[in-house]
Amino acid sequence: MATNITWHPSLSRAERNTYRKQRGFTIWFTGLSASGKSTIATALEQHLLHLGLAAYRLDGDNVRFGLNKDLGFSEQDRNENIRRIAEVAKLFADSSTIAITSFISPYRKDRNSAREVHAAPVAAHPEDEPLPFIEVFVDIPLEVAEQRDPKGLYKKAREGKIPEFTGISAPYEEPENPEIKIQSDKTSVEDAVKQIVEYLEKRGLMKLGNEDGRGLEY
Repeated sequence: MATNITWHPSLSRAERNTYRKQRGFTIWFTGLSASGKSTIATALEQHLLHLGLAAYRLDGDNVRFGLNKDLGFSEQDRNENIRRIAEVAKLFADSSTIAITSFISPYRKDRNSAREVHAAPVAAHPEDEPLPFIEVFVDIPLEVAEQRDPKGLYKKAREGKIPEFTGISAPYEEPENPEIKIQSDKTSVEDAVKQIVEYLEKRGLMKLGNEDGRGLEY
């Protein structure tokens, strides 16, 4: 890390939440390819925006067109991919935006590191509460994911055309204690969004029934 840099503080997190009338946090989707992560994440983003909340979705494929276009799919590159996304998601959450990430993120240690990034205090504002990090495990049997296979990736992986493919030639380490688990082969997209929103309400991160969905007092 460079030593000739200085952190420039701005508003505290609590002050920013007050001005924006919502609290920022990260919803971290994880699961196999074709599990339904992106579909549910997109529907959730749209629902939150319709409620008047600031939300932004970071998608695994989309990010690799820009920020992470220099990374491949080795374990080392996957680790760096998730590290960068965790830092970007934290910036969104710290700005009082709801960050929604949709990445396979197959390794527990990387997801745990992402959680720790959100829990780390900012030196200029040690009084700020940690940023909430909500891990959503989109669970699906491998055989069902292979049957869906909208991009034909599993077929190519079985043929040896894609090395280190999660679930086939590379491991997927399931979350041990996710905040939310969605069985996507048995749950509709609408019910999955409802499940997440109800969890957010219970955590006090938003309130159902309000015109703007915020329901937060600062």
